[in-house]
Amino acid sequence: MRHRVVVVGAGFGGLFAIKALRRADVDITLINGTAYHLFQPLLYQVATGILSEGEVAPPIREVLKRQKNVDVRLGWVQDVDVENKVVSVNGPGIDYTVEYDTLIVAAGASQSYFGNDEFAEYAPGMKSIDDALELRARIFGAFEVADLQTDPADKERWLTFVVVGAGPTGTEMAGQIAELAHRTLPSQYRHIDTRKSRILLVDAVGAVLNTFGDRLSGRARDQLEKLGVEVMLNTKVVGVDTTGIEVETSSGRQRIPTMTKVWAAGVAAPTLATKLADAAGAKTDRAGRVLVEKDTTVPGHPEIFVLGDMMNLAGEDGRPLPGVAQVAIQSGRHAADQIKRRLGGKPDKQPFKYFDKGSLATISRFSAVASIGKLHLSGFPAWVVWVAVHLFYLVGFKNRVTAVLHWAVSFLGRGRSERVATQQQAFARRALRLYGDPFKREAEESR
Repeated sequence: MRHRVVVVGAGFGGLFAIKALRRADVDITLINGTAYHLFQPLLYQVATGILSEGEVAPPIREVLKRQKNVDVRLGWVQDVDVENKVVSVNGPGIDYTVEYDTLIVAAGASQSYFGNDEFAEYAPGMKSIDDALELRARIFGAFEVADLQTDPADKERWLTFVVVGAGPTGTEMAGQIAELAHRTLPSQYRHIDTRKSRILLVDAVGAVLNTFGDRLSGRARDQLEKLGVEVMLNTKVVGVDTTGIEVETSSGRQRIPTMTKVWAAGVAAPTLATKLADAAGAKTDRAGRVLVEKDTTVPGHPEIFVLGDMMNLAGEDGRPLPGVAQVAIQSGRHAADQIKRRLGGKPDKQPFKYFDKGSLATISRFSAVASIGKLHLSGFPAWVVWVAVHLFYLVGFKNRVTAVLHWAVSFLGRGRSERVATQQQAFARRALRLYGDPFKREAEESR
């Protein structure tokens, strides 16, 4: 029997590990909760009508169709039996198990509301296609509903957009909503002036893109403010409901009336990380990430690798590696290399060494910031780098071509190629919460 490798998660870590094992003498089972690989850094462009969901989420089976040693299976891993080397999976309407010799867990991260999970109903995060489509419906729907209002206060509430979190996702989201309101939509509505929209970027920390350094952080904030974004730093969100958001600053508590909220602050490891740690006798950090050995394996279980956003591993500076795509990609390749070494009888347990290729974030069309080693760029040169890097990592030739075409429409012109939004997208989250698991309901109703 060939060596069995089970990979949990088809994000950057899982996918790059699988591709690195394409010529290895292994049978791979990939288990993922969706049938697509998600290019998460561009989700905000789906939410703001620049790209379609298909351009950032190619089907896994199509991506891996030429790799014959992979079996792709849909489902969510619920438990890991580390003694018998079996994972238990909840698929759509069916539960099943898969045995492994080596397990790679790379299930990504979930949105963290810092203990206020009830905020999610009113302020969707940016971690899934469902999130992005819901936000698209809410953002474009807000302009439509505002156009119908006769009360100035109601009109203002619908034209106020609050983005929580001034990291790359929040900054990019706030910038694109501002571009929509100030550049794309003016003159398209008869009863509102979209240029009077308020876009607020709120964060509890004291800087925009605080990991980019003071110089780039300052330039990013300046550019946002030129776009008309109101930057509110050192501001903590203490309440979110249907019609507004409550914040706390040094001057006291304040309520901001708004119908459209976006949550881009905080990430946490999925519950699977805690379940795996408990089963393996490992520890987790405050964000739920598994504390791993230097080779990214679980302590006491060299057959289990934990990658990307799910692992807590210190870098050369002693701080945990960031939850970015490059960490996932490189740790995926590292895990694959360790597996091939073991199968080839070579020494393994080499420590994972992360090479920081830098950080990028867009502010608006033709404007971005880039921190690449000692090189710090802003404005148009940084934007060119951003375009090149994202095209390089978009999976598939078709995705790259269509992304370029849609970027041309949005950045060279004023249009947005993907403005279709439905009630189903806007309200499906609430409906599913009230309705429950549709597969279980159908099974119960058929009995």
